[in-house]
Amino acid sequence: MSADASTRRFKIYTKTGDAGTSSLYNCERRDKDDAAFDALGDVDECNVACGIAREFCVDENNGLEAQLAEIQSRLLDVGSAVATPLCGSSDAMKARAAFSETHVETLEGWIDGMDAELPALSSFLLVSGGKASVFLHQARVVCRRAERRCVPLVRSGAVPDVVRVYLNRLSDYMFTAARFAAMKAGREEEAYKKSTAN
Repeated sequence: MSADASTRRFKIYTKTGDAGTSSLYNCERRDKDDAAFDALGDVDECNVACGIAREFCVDENNGLEAQLAEIQSRLLDVGSAVATPLCGSSDAMKARAAFSETHVETLEGWIDGMDAELPALSSFLLVSGGKASVFLHQARVVCRRAERRCVPLVRSGAVPDVVRVYLNRLSDYMFTAARFAAMKAGREEEAYKKSTAN
């Protein structure tokens, strides 16, 4: 990178969205309440929740920091895929924003590795187990919402199905990671208790 490129600064505000529209990666402008921006917003929120959980994982030294950092980068890639509609983008743009199925396989490997160390799940669990654990659970539910937002985009052919699959598997990862963080913190899992009231 040249010195000029490395020092180039971009303005934070452009005023181009003041009228209530914004651009996708393919430069198509849409209203900000378009389904694509709803999905992008929830994927972004999932990334923020993941980052907050990662900070607590660092504090608790539970070994999840590197995985969560990797996930944050992949969520930015998910956003790129969502912002590059398959039906209106050039082949070059689609190739640049392509999302690999190997990312799903990576999550599955991490899930299996943690699950091998965890006790068998025998009941519903309350969100508990320390700060890292509860914030991983928060990331899980935001991830579920992001997945729901992407489902209609996948159905319409705008977003590749692997994005939906990745978000689905990511919520499984967050659940398993929350249990793993609780175990590493020496906290017992709190099981759901059925009401004794008639």
